Amino acid sequence: MSITRIEVGPRMSEAVIHGSVVYLAGQVAKGDSVTAQTQAVLGQIDALLAQAGTDKTKLLTATIYLADISTFAEMNAVWDTWVSAGNTPARATVEAALATPDYKVEIVVVAAI
Repeated sequence: MSITRIEVGPRMSEAVIHGSVVYLAGQVAKGDSVTAQTQAVLGQIDALLAQAGTDKTKLLTATIYLADISTFAEMNAVWDTWVSAGNTPARATVEAALATPDYKVEIVVVAAI
C-alpha cells in the first residue's frame, strides 16, 4: 500500500493517508477563547479531510486535549454543532499541557476515506 503525505514539513506532515485511512496531526489555532480556538481547529480539520478526499462524516476517532478541563463544556458547545449527527467518532478528551500557553485546545482525528 502506498503512503501519501499532505502538507509535509521538516518535522511532521499535517495528514498521512495509508490505505483507506487518513491520520491527522494534532491541530491547534490561536484565539482568545476555547470557543474561538475550537472553531478554528475544526475548520482546519475540515480542510485537511477535504484534501485527503474525505470529510467529518467518516471520522473514526478523535482525541481532544484541553489545557484546562474546566473548559470542557465550552469546547463541547462548538464540537456538538460541528460533528455530524449519527456519525460521531469514538472520542476521548483529556487535560494536558499543550505546546505553548497560547494553545487552549488541540484535536487529533483519524478518518476513513
